[in-house]
Amino acid sequence: MPRYRMIVEYDGGPYVGWQRQDNGPSVQGAIERAIFSASGDTVSVRGAGRTDSGVHAMGQVIHADLSKDWSPFKLQNALNAHLKLAGETVAILNVEVASEFFDARFSALRRHYLYRIISRRAPLALEAGKAWWVPKVLDHEAMHAAAQTLVGRHDFSTFRSAHCQASSPLRTLDRLDVTRNGELVEIRATAQSFLHNQIRSFAGTLKLAGEGKWTPDDVRAALDARDRKACGPVAPPDGLYFMQVDYPEVITDRRKEGDENDDGDDLS
Repeated sequence: MPRYRMIVEYDGGPYVGWQRQDNGPSVQGAIERAIFSASGDTVSVRGAGRTDSGVHAMGQVIHADLSKDWSPFKLQNALNAHLKLAGETVAILNVEVASEFFDARFSALRRHYLYRIISRRAPLALEAGKAWWVPKVLDHEAMHAAAQTLVGRHDFSTFRSAHCQASSPLRTLDRLDVTRNGELVEIRATAQSFLHNQIRSFAGTLKLAGEGKWTPDDVRAALDARDRKACGPVAPPDGLYFMQVDYPEVITDRRKEGDENDDGDDLS
């Protein structure tokens, strides 16, 4: 069966999250229905990360095995046509034929997320549901300084949901940068995998630093506490975007190129 690798964009607002669930519509379910409508194949698509309800994506990566050969161009057009007809807020940005050893989740080397905060007095009109509105000026330089205490390999028990199913709280955070462009404050995070609610927990904690309520030492103390109660407030899902996934150039074994202990939720 040919395997196809796809890049997917979605507005997470209407969905209960990436993963198929019984309590509402999911992004995974929307794509699987589109594949069935286009090809007649009943498949289970695998995503690089399982985003929570309300979380958006600009570069989610998935793979699916279909029963017949499609040209990537025709498959992309067919899936987008069925998604649009069904009223889904999901788009297939790219389709490629993939190696049988490619796995959207386990072959991933790094995942990149963006958290957007709009820091201004006026409420959001155009950006409602697409960013976290904070009605005061945030010091992004203080946020960035505090963020650097979290970079590296740590026990992130403080910054993961009580419902996180990962077997270990240890993760290596490659990047956590905070920048500002006018009213927009952006937090960019990179790691091989993330824990459930980890980035939203970072964002809520760094907001305290931006308000002058916490120092880098306070953030370090929260990290060292390894206690969920030490975390700042969890930021809302509206501002979180799954941006990109990095893969090795050549995939020779579907588990070998990834982290064999990668059981992270990626429900960030």
